Amino acid sequence: MRLASMDDVPSLLRLIDASVRGLSTGYYSEVQIEQALHLVFGPDTQLIADGTYFVIDGEDGQLVASGGWSKRRTLFGGDQHKDARPDPLLDPVTEAARLRAMFVHPDAARRGLGRRVFDACRLAAEAAGFRSMELAATLPGVALYEALGFVQVESFATPLRDGLELPLVRMRRALEAVPDSPGVER
Repeated sequence: MRLASMDDVPSLLRLIDASVRGLSTGYYSEVQIEQALHLVFGPDTQLIADGTYFVIDGEDGQLVASGGWSKRRTLFGGDQHKDARPDPLLDPVTEAARLRAMFVHPDAARRGLGRRVFDACRLAAEAAGFRSMELAATLPGVALYEALGFVQVESFATPLRDGLELPLVRMRRALEAVPDSPGVER
């Protein structure tokens, strides 16, 4: 596992495409999957710039998993989903860190890679002083996040095209904040 760089964006696009197409079948329609790939899912380069996005390289050098955490307000979506306004920082004492952009290649699914990425994100968010974490889970991800200690807060949907929506679930869990960690500004 390593931090992602901007050079990883083309590989992330391939990973995200394979992950969404391979793991969302049965949860979302083909039309929802296609539209979500164009309108919602994609790399969020702010996470890469912030140094909070992790990737795992497979034996063949291709990315097999990715995911990150954020100290910013955006809950979900790649660059194409966000507007051009600045993404403000969260207050770690009163607001939840975000778990973001978790993708696993279908050929590598159910091998603990998502858990490994989550653990790295959780530890980094705790070291930054966050006391809780939340995410917008896709339907195929809900069971994993529940196994990681998240609880469902609310179901909602993000609009797609032609009146379609993509159902998501807001989930949250407590963290163990590390108040005296080096590098945490108070």
